[in-house]
Amino acid sequence: MDRSGSHVVETALKALAMHLQDTDNQSLIEDTLTTISRMIVVNPVDIMWNCYGSHVIRSLLCLCGGVPLDPSGFHSTKSSTVLAERLNSRVSPQSNNDLKNLQQRFPELLEFLVSEMLSCARKDMAVLRVNQYGSLVLQTSLKLLARQEQLLLDIVPVILGCSSENANEGNLIENTVVQKLLPLMEKTAFSHLMEVILEVAPDSLYEELFVKVFRNSLFPLSSQQCGNFVVQALISHARTKDQMDLIWVDLGTKLKDLFEMGRSGVVASLVAACERLHSHENKCSQALAAAVCAMDESPRCIVPRILFLDKYFSSEDKSNCYWPDGVKMHVVGSLILQTIFRLPCEFIQSYITSITSLEDSQVLEASKDACGSRVIEAFLSSNASSKQKRKLVIKLRGHFGELSVHSLGSFTVDKCFDASSASLRETIVSELVPVQKDLLKTKQGPYLLRKLDVEGFAKRPDQWKLRQASKQSVLKEFYDAFGPPETKSSKNKSFVADANRKSQPDRMQEIRKEIDNSLVNVAPHFGNQFLAHQTSKKAKNSGRKRPRERTSRARDARGGGDLGNKKKKKHNRNG
Repeated sequence: MDRSGSHVVETALKALAMHLQDTDNQSLIEDTLTTISRMIVVNPVDIMWNCYGSHVIRSLLCLCGGVPLDPSGFHSTKSSTVLAERLNSRVSPQSNNDLKNLQQRFPELLEFLVSEMLSCARKDMAVLRVNQYGSLVLQTSLKLLARQEQLLLDIVPVILGCSSENANEGNLIENTVVQKLLPLMEKTAFSHLMEVILEVAPDSLYEELFVKVFRNSLFPLSSQQCGNFVVQALISHARTKDQMDLIWVDLGTKLKDLFEMGRSGVVASLVAACERLHSHENKCSQALAAAVCAMDESPRCIVPRILFLDKYFSSEDKSNCYWPDGVKMHVVGSLILQTIFRLPCEFIQSYITSITSLEDSQVLEASKDACGSRVIEAFLSSNASSKQKRKLVIKLRGHFGELSVHSLGSFTVDKCFDASSASLRETIVSELVPVQKDLLKTKQGPYLLRKLDVEGFAKRPDQWKLRQASKQSVLKEFYDAFGPPETKSSKNKSFVADANRKSQPDRMQEIRKEIDNSLVNVAPHFGNQFLAHQTSKKAKNSGRKRPRERTSRARDARGGGDLGNKKKKKHNRNG
């Protein structure tokens, strides 16, 4: 608990962590950690709510739980990935699923340390859970015990202040405790703690908390500075459609009110949960549009107003607020639109109309913005028709070279190419030819040059067209033989599967990559073979007799292509 001494202890723990992979010393390390833990649990409360002691205990817990002692890591107050995880946009590398794979763990020692700490701290729990440092220790303990359902069923009620007498599954939270929990949501430390509880709670405990504590209280909690984050966590970790029905009753008709209160995160969580659980998708889409667009207004204003959420709802003249100049696009508004474009096409026609109605300069500005570019890409990856996508792509004609060397616009160019017709693809590549040298100096440039085969187009445009036609032919034959990439009947409706499922555009992209890879390692003389094959077909059509060739177009396409022998690298955008 000493300011300087705590650094010595943490350095000692890090020294131990460096030897965790040394199998010869495993028993010695475990004995050392056991000795330290036994000393900690003699008087854990004073250490838990001490600013220096709290950090030491969290480091010890992480060491026992197999989590690296990274200063920016697991036991920080708020992870930078929390919002993205809640909106299904990013999976944390330190997700609870993978904790066991990080490094050597001591599960029995972790269970002993947590159980003994809570046993000693039971009478002081009311203070610990609202104390900044005590709450952090409890949060770390819960995260490390994620998916250990029986342990969580034992310790969460203790943290919430329930007695263990006569407790059984479905009746763990006492009614006397319920009345005390809602006011605590306004406390910063407790709200963070409750977010973690909702994240790791087993299904039965989550259901009990939902029904007893939160039902019919979501909107009042959403108006609170801290409580609204608890509501976001509750929605993001909803397990069933029945729970979504109750959430929708509380919040579904209040999206505009939430925006006006500055609670766009609650709306974003609600939209993402509807998409994840396939519940109220159409109603959610309509309610969101109604929140930013009056009945007598054109739907073309929907996307711009969501992109500039803060500006729109702070504007006095909302009817004339369309595309403000020099205003940064809204992060949460962008995330909402990205989720919207993952919904079935028939539910989002007004959003498609809006984004395809943007002016050319507005599409270009959005493509260069960190938030706007992701919305453009989400639309181009959506289930909207090819005609609707091309309507947007055409607005960027004349600017593809400029965008390709832009750190954000390069990703948009990639998506535009995938969504374009043969003539539009030729236009895109032709605009990249003059900037080849500049593209080589950028991070995304070499990938674009390889994927679009810009050099091949510059040298032999006719053969480039044949190769593109060949790839499209293979894709068509693949779909004819095996059907579309994803059908409704193939969707797994379980919670875990839905959380990790791949969208149809993602599957489409994978299939395209597989076909590209099949064309990469082939003979460089494909162009001549393909031209010869085309010549033979023309001769046959002109009446000259030739032996009947059994080689199909698919086999011919698979046998050629001079895209190079280099393997394609995967380029992923950081969170």
